[in-house]
Amino acid sequence: MPTLSPRDLVERLSWRYATKKFDATKKIPADVWAALEQSLLLSPSSFGLQPWAFIVVNDRATREKLVAASWNQPQILAASHLVVFAIRKNLKAADAEKLIDRIVEVRKVPRESLEGLKGMMTGFLGNPPAGFKIDDWSARQVYIALGTFLTSCAAVGIDACPMEGIQPADYDRILGLGKQGLAAVCVATAGYRADDDGYAKLPKVRYPAEQIIQRV
Repeated sequence: MPTLSPRDLVERLSWRYATKKFDATKKIPADVWAALEQSLLLSPSSFGLQPWAFIVVNDRATREKLVAASWNQPQILAASHLVVFAIRKNLKAADAEKLIDRIVEVRKVPRESLEGLKGMMTGFLGNPPAGFKIDDWSARQVYIALGTFLTSCAAVGIDACPMEGIQPADYDRILGLGKQGLAAVCVATAGYRADDDGYAKLPKVRYPAEQIIQRV
């Protein structure tokens, strides 16, 4: 399998930045976008529970409604694609059963061989530690998917911007997420940087490795 060289990896990640201004005339090719959707599906999650949904908003009128719910940030309209990262609210033991069903279907393994995994998941979801909120845990899982998406975009030369500057309740209302048992957490816009986006030319600001990375 072809791989990025270590140098290529660092170059791709150094090239990436939170794009503030997109070229609205440029659209991501369908095959590239299909691969980026697959990166969302392939994102890791604890237990493999995948407590999320990804809403790709292509409809112009819907995006126009979302601008006001995004503090009028221009990326919402100008970017080629907009993805809303949402959690599945109030996960229960039944969600563990659903995953077990899917594992049996995909891997063709006996259900009884999964009793240990099922027990861990149902115990976690059915009896979480005191003060532990499952929806907060699900939101943390969503950020894993967001990171996977941003890295995947950089790997194939697509610009992206992670955005927490949204009003989640308004997103839920506009997209009808509540009735689906979903709740918006954050969004990401993707496309191609505008030639006059000054942020693209700024050097990255990162602390030195010796201040951040510890080796034991």
